Amino acid sequence: MSDDTAPRILFSYPRRRLAMARGLQLAARHGGAFLAEHMADEIVERLGWVNRSFSEALVIGHAPAMLLAALDARGVKVTLAGPNGPDMVCDEDALPFAPGSFDLVIAIGTLDSVNDLPGALIQINRSLRPDGLMMAALIGAGSLPRLKAAMLAADEATGRGVAAHIHPQIDVRAAGDLLQRARFAMSVADSDTLIVRYSALPALVRDLRCHGWTNVLATGAPPVSRTGLIAALQAFAEAAEPDGKTPERFEIVYLSGWAPSPDQPKPARRGSATTSLAGVLDKSARR
Repeated sequence: MSDDTAPRILFSYPRRRLAMARGLQLAARHGGAFLAEHMADEIVERLGWVNRSFSEALVIGHAPAMLLAALDARGVKVTLAGPNGPDMVCDEDALPFAPGSFDLVIAIGTLDSVNDLPGALIQINRSLRPDGLMMAALIGAGSLPRLKAAMLAADEATGRGVAAHIHPQIDVRAAGDLLQRARFAMSVADSDTLIVRYSALPALVRDLRCHGWTNVLATGAPPVSRTGLIAALQAFAEAAEPDGKTPERFEIVYLSGWAPSPDQPKPARRGSATTSLAGVLDKSARR
């Protein structure tokens, strides 16, 4: 008898860990993973709006040096975890930490490839102390339209049907609903768009590999034939601007929420919000 409530196994976690390990090695040779660094820079800026201290933080996924330096400057003890965490190798929907272990959790670049994202957010909330803060960033829906078009051209050229080369992505509205479902207080979900221009498709693929963002679907994907590769390269090049570079879009979703605490302000009626994200994060300054 099947359990309809069990999460669907969409991603292969062994393949995911291998992609992340290879990505770390490739990023070290090519000067870093700039998209993860962009996410971390934004999170550090938002963390600067928070007028309170933190003592212990869990960082899941990518941990750029500038993020670790910012946490160190605030006197925060950091545990690095995730698919290739040096302190703890684990998956976000199976966190091994006791409830209330941290007062800050930051997750960068991996929550979009979790089999049970609602469960992962619930576990992150559980790992926080009352009034602890979660901040996360991930690639969201609407990302990589040029790559998707190129892979569709490859599939059409081979005539074997459309394959799943890129996993489904979550949009900001659904992400906000999941934060509420996970019972975060004063939760916020928003996004920004980053346009990156590439001289050719292989440069985009290399950047994705540097982040470990390759195909980690449990079903895998058929290898791209020579005919398919030529079609993909051509489709990507045909979308180039006059200077020969093709713009690719990354929609980055940012999430934040507080672990419930009795002394927190009570939420306003849904749809009546007039407070900015900065105001929410800076709530402690008004106490």
